[in-house]
Amino acid sequence: KPGEQKHPKEPSSLQCMHLAVVACGDRLEETLIMLKSAVLFSNRRLCFHIFAEDSLKPEFEKKLKEWPSSYTKKFESNFYPITFSVGNAQEWKKLFKPCAAQRLFLPVILKDVDSLLYVDTDVLFLRPIDDIWQLLREFNSTQLAAMAPEHEVPKIGWYSRFARHPYYGTTGLNSGVMLMNLTRIRSTRFKNSLIPGGLTWEEMLYPLYQKYKNYITWGDQDLLNIIFYFNPECLYVFPCQWNYRPDHCMYGSNCRGAEREGVSILHGNRGVFHDDKQPTFKALYEVIRDFPFEDNLFQSLYYPLQSKFLDTVHTLCGRIPQVFLKQIEKTMKKVYENRVIVYLGANHRY
Repeated sequence: KPGEQKHPKEPSSLQCMHLAVVACGDRLEETLIMLKSAVLFSNRRLCFHIFAEDSLKPEFEKKLKEWPSSYTKKFESNFYPITFSVGNAQEWKKLFKPCAAQRLFLPVILKDVDSLLYVDTDVLFLRPIDDIWQLLREFNSTQLAAMAPEHEVPKIGWYSRFARHPYYGTTGLNSGVMLMNLTRIRSTRFKNSLIPGGLTWEEMLYPLYQKYKNYITWGDQDLLNIIFYFNPECLYVFPCQWNYRPDHCMYGSNCRGAEREGVSILHGNRGVFHDDKQPTFKALYEVIRDFPFEDNLFQSLYYPLQSKFLDTVHTLCGRIPQVFLKQIEKTMKKVYENRVIVYLGANHRY
């Protein structure tokens, strides 16, 4: 039972925060900008687990090596081909976006990893990963994964209006940011609508997909909703500022956590980093993309962002710039203070 487990630590877990992403098709640049945002602000060492089509791997390696050594020493990267351990690989590959279903197989593939943060490629970290990693400690004895709700308001939420399959809670879950205790996932028997005695994670995936495939719209996210509908005690729900999407502001601000604390993780789903529908999201993406690593964060990241935001005030998201800026400003102050302390400390020795 998960409640009787201790937290086994793999050798690197004390130094390493594990971050997984699945990149296929034209997602190379977007993935690199996500990884850049992770490295810019994190404190502890990062272990990247990058699942990518074979054709993308050399390009990933080349681009990551171009980063300055002051940043490349903060992470190690591991690459994996796209593989599905059960069922029909072509079927899994076509489920929703190319390769997105790969994430369902992480507990099976990363057997030596205890805990992991999975994110979609269209995500930006606006504060250290260390802060979301801390939430693992808040899991109770039965919780083994954390996600944010798909929406804050059931009457305008997708699942509450259109879903034709079971889903978690009143609004369903968005799986673009998912914190996982893989050790617990691997050792749990999950309740389901197929076999009364419960099934392991790997045993459950394909039969569940076969049962609901004609009713699912959002692929792997729908399957996760079905799993946690039957196993609600296994889920830790984190607030919307950890997975902030256009839906949280495009109809008016409806994420109270972000209003209080600022956005922690920005999720540019619906392609908003690349079109002009939500210029606030695009502005953040472009500023992090264009930031020269070694430059001053305030001068080359924060001030350009502020001036870009002035052009977005005609949109509902653009009218609440403090929601987007509060956390990133706090984070940059900390990074700056840490560097000054390190610099002074280094000089102090002589």
